[in-house]
Amino acid sequence: MTNRYCKNSEETRPLRESLTHYFHSKNKIIFMLELKQIVIQDPRSETLPGACFGFTLQNRVFQERINCLEGTHEFFEAVGFQKALLPVPDQEGPEEFYVLSEAALAQPRSLRKHKEQLLVAEPVRATLARQRRVFRPSPLASQFDLPGDFFSLTAEEVKREQRLRSEAVERLSVLRTKAMREREEQRERRRYTYTLLRVRFPDGCLLQGTFYARERVAALYAFVREALQSDWLPFELLASGGQRLSEEESPAFDECGLVPSALLTFSWDAALLEDLRAAGAEPDSSILKPELLSTIEKLS
Repeated sequence: MTNRYCKNSEETRPLRESLTHYFHSKNKIIFMLELKQIVIQDPRSETLPGACFGFTLQNRVFQERINCLEGTHEFFEAVGFQKALLPVPDQEGPEEFYVLSEAALAQPRSLRKHKEQLLVAEPVRATLARQRRVFRPSPLASQFDLPGDFFSLTAEEVKREQRLRSEAVERLSVLRTKAMREREEQRERRRYTYTLLRVRFPDGCLLQGTFYARERVAALYAFVREALQSDWLPFELLASGGQRLSEEESPAFDECGLVPSALLTFSWDAALLEDLRAAGAEPDSSILKPELLSTIEKLS
C-alpha cells in the first residue's frame, strides 16, 4: 500500500501479522481486504498518539478498486477505522487516512469476528419484483405494452436491427445453414433483459408477472402455484400452439421463445381431470386465491 510512517518493530510485529492475515482473503466479495497494512506514527498529532494502523485514502489501489464498492466505508467504520487528516513528509498539505482506533486495536477478538463474518458472507442479490397483477377476461390478453428497460437495446435499435435482419433473411433464406440460424437465435435472446408473462385460466382470468429473460420455466410454475387456491394439485402451462412447458426440464424463457412477452394457458393435469370426471366431479371454477381476485383489474 504505502510505507509512509511505517514502523517495523518487534513490539508491533504480532499485531501487524494478525492484521495482514485478516486483510487477505480469497473471498471475492471482500476484495477490499487486499489492502496491505502499515503502522502510522504521527508524533505531531495529539489525536493519534503512538502507533496506529491505517492507510491513505489517496492510494491508487484503494481509489480504483475498492472505494467504488458499495459498503466500503461502512465496512471500515464497523471494523473500527476512523478518518483522520495526517501530515505527509515532503508534502505541503495533510492527507486523509483511515486509521484503526485504539479501542479496535485493544479488541483482537472483534477483528477475528469481523474476518470470520466476511469469509462466510454471501453477496446480497437483488430479487426481481414480480409485479403480480390479475386481470378480468379480455380480448386484449395477447397485447403487451412493454417499457423500454425490457430491451438490452433501445427501441430504435431493435427496430433497425429487425429491419436489417429481415432484409438479410430474404437474401439468404435459401442458403441459411443450421449454424447461421443458431447464431441468429442467440442474438435474438441477448436483446431482452426481462419478459412479461400472462397466464390465462379456464375462467378467462389472467395472471401477469415479470421475469428475467434468462430465468427458468420452473420459476413461472412456482409463481402460478403460489396464486392457486389448491396449490397441491398438478397442472400444466401451455405455450402458443399447445406446446407444453416442462417444469422438470425447465428451459430458460429466452430459450423457448417466451421473450419479451408471452401469453400462456393454464390447464389442470390430464390425469387429474380424468380421475375427477370418472368420479363425476369437475375442478373448482374459481382457481385463484380470493385475496388475488379481490385485486382484479380491467386490462386496457
